[in-house]
Amino acid sequence: MNDASRRKERSAQTGFATSPLDRRADLRDRPDEVAELRARSDARFTVVAGETPILLRTGAETQTVWFDESGADGLGPALDEVFLGLDPAGAPRFGRLIDRELLEGLREQAVLIVSDLRSVALKRLVPKEELGPLGEAKALLDWHARHRCCAQCGAPTKLGSAGWKRQCEACGAQHFPRTDPVVIMLAVRGDNCLLARQARFAPGMYSCIAGFVEPGETFEDAVRRETWEEAGLRTGTVRYIASQPWPFPGSLMIGCIAEALNDDIVLDGTELEAGRWFSRAEALQMLEGKHPDELFCPPHMAIANTILKAWAVDGEEP
Repeated sequence: MNDASRRKERSAQTGFATSPLDRRADLRDRPDEVAELRARSDARFTVVAGETPILLRTGAETQTVWFDESGADGLGPALDEVFLGLDPAGAPRFGRLIDRELLEGLREQAVLIVSDLRSVALKRLVPKEELGPLGEAKALLDWHARHRCCAQCGAPTKLGSAGWKRQCEACGAQHFPRTDPVVIMLAVRGDNCLLARQARFAPGMYSCIAGFVEPGETFEDAVRRETWEEAGLRTGTVRYIASQPWPFPGSLMIGCIAEALNDDIVLDGTELEAGRWFSRAEALQMLEGKHPDELFCPPHMAIANTILKAWAVDGEEP
């Protein structure tokens, strides 16, 4: 698919969803070639301390995720390093994990910005073309940090395939990065949609409901199950709208619109603090930040915003 076609996809409008990098999976098991790429003067590194990205100031109001090798080395020793791919000019790009205990010292350096990943995306702290590779690096490095030992025998594992697997030298098991599928859905009935909120949400924010896909389950059936469990709504037709990589720590959000078959909402009080039907007019007000009760929906970078806009603005139906 060419770049022009990709930009038309709703998925491409969400945060972390697009990347200019050619991942070059064919190079991952060629350590000599990866080493040659890493040694090039145009190689660049994005650095994460624990779960926190480190940004480099490039101007009064601009910053980048990319450091040259000496700049990356100056942040601290690498715990893990992964090959992310090649940029459009063929320049190598890598991700590097450093110890979270270095964060306080890094915050004191005026040339750096230390910010959580959500804020980087929400505040548009880096160019859009850098956000995808940053999310890729953060998710992959977080997986490495959580999988130091073999799930089969418990022995320590070793990074392999330029960062795209871990190898157990004790039992020979190979472990590969995981992505957890999550359905996120807008249940609609006539000219109304269901929006709900969790206690952890900012005051006034309502969103789509969501839940993990379980083993042996299609994403359509996951939508139906979660809509029933969380809101007491039976669901008919389920229509896929868009997806979004969500590196918190490593999910794929599968966005859908679902046909609600009944009106009565019975909320799961454990999962949700509040929820109700919103009219299409209210949904438009929330998207525009003009709701009379100061209610609002998730921001531009979240797939919930994309799904709500597809229904309220574009007229998409199940």
